[in-house]
Amino acid sequence: MKLTELLKSVDVKNEYTDCDAVEVTSDSRVVKEGYLFVCIKGAMFDGHAVAKEMLEYGAVAVVVDHDLGLDRQIIVDDTRAAYSVICANFFGNPADKLSLIGLTGTNGKTTTTFLIKQILENVGKKVGLVGTVQNMVGDEIYPAHYTTPDPHELQSLFRKMVDAKCEYCVMEVSSQALAQGRVAGINFKLGVFTNLTQDHLDYHKTWENYFAAKRMLFENCEIALTNVDDEYGLKIVEGLPCEVKTYGVKNLNSDFTARNVMFSSSGVKYELVCERIGTVKCPIPGRFSVYNSLCAASAALVLGFEIEDVIGAIARSNGVKGRIEVVPTDTDYTIIIDYAHSPDGLENIITSLKEIAQGRVVTLFGCGGDRDRTKRPKMGKIAAELSDFCVVTSDNPRSENPDAIIEDILEGMKDTDTPYEVVVNRKDAIRWAMENAQPKDIILLAGKGHETYQILPTGTIHFDEREVVSEILSEK
Repeated sequence: MKLTELLKSVDVKNEYTDCDAVEVTSDSRVVKEGYLFVCIKGAMFDGHAVAKEMLEYGAVAVVVDHDLGLDRQIIVDDTRAAYSVICANFFGNPADKLSLIGLTGTNGKTTTTFLIKQILENVGKKVGLVGTVQNMVGDEIYPAHYTTPDPHELQSLFRKMVDAKCEYCVMEVSSQALAQGRVAGINFKLGVFTNLTQDHLDYHKTWENYFAAKRMLFENCEIALTNVDDEYGLKIVEGLPCEVKTYGVKNLNSDFTARNVMFSSSGVKYELVCERIGTVKCPIPGRFSVYNSLCAASAALVLGFEIEDVIGAIARSNGVKGRIEVVPTDTDYTIIIDYAHSPDGLENIITSLKEIAQGRVVTLFGCGGDRDRTKRPKMGKIAAELSDFCVVTSDNPRSENPDAIIEDILEGMKDTDTPYEVVVNRKDAIRWAMENAQPKDIILLAGKGHETYQILPTGTIHFDEREVVSEILSEK
């Protein structure tokens, strides 16, 4: 593809010689003869440092954000934003042929995107999905490396969706992806806000930066659907030109409301009130399932689908791996795996389990290393105050000492009366919880969710909690 075609809609600051490029990349490790290399400055590595070397490797040109004095340089203001547009051009701008639904927020994105996909498929639409657990083109599954992929992978997925005759794509849009310009230049038919609580401050540094990143989604969507029960629900769309629709449980003046909510161990039931009234039965238990299913239903209704089709699809939903997932054990206690890894996420899942528990709620959890340390005592306090018993262990310690992470967690538990056990090795911790379980207990394995690995100071190992539970049971 010609450079002029790749750079369409990119504001180039200098003259350059047009030529063919066979591929585009921002990864210096894969550059070959004929590639266009885009220099991006990251936290640990700046592509500008190897721009000259990339030309020597055979790159036809390098895209830079300042003059490096190179013969085949293309200067732009923002290489991240430019890379997103370049990748879209390279794959033929496939997003223009899809109705894109983007969800952002701290909690609920994954389950809600799956619910929206299931609703749209229920009415005969072919749908793609981009998210934390997996990427999908119709029923075909592709592995997910990030919640929102880098522009090249994302546009490649869009291309596959278009070629497979998908009409819609529903995707999780992370705050990091928004801040890094991974979705720059992409227009969303519908942007959805779920909620905003503390997370990812290790990356964004300040709450203001985190909020500003989330808001960027709504600067580029036609319609915004926002949770007005959240204190940031209206602030995040304030002053923007898009049409705004609202949903909520507490705010009865919202466009879509859940009333007469009932909880059970088999799910939630409520009346969905909008221009019409319908009864929603969602087979995923927990208070947050009301918000997730209400959000998904509201999104489908905003897009013009019939309420009967919407509530029928929700009733048949299968749930999502790693989200309030019950692990088969054939024991007199229950094991549930959930991805909750933030203070708010942990509070939501434990509170929901307490509403349906017949015995104790035993929460096994840890906190990630090389991440926001201020979350650790908060999560310890929440777990201790809401659970009947806690098992404190490791999550993904990464380069940090697991014992030091646990000490931070315990700081938040010291003023509570809840009994707890510390078992640093996560597999041993799960074994301890199972061996000490009482009849009708719910053992919550929080933090890992869909992940099938653990990142230790010594490296990454395979770690699937479903397999761990099965192995421990087989030992008996």
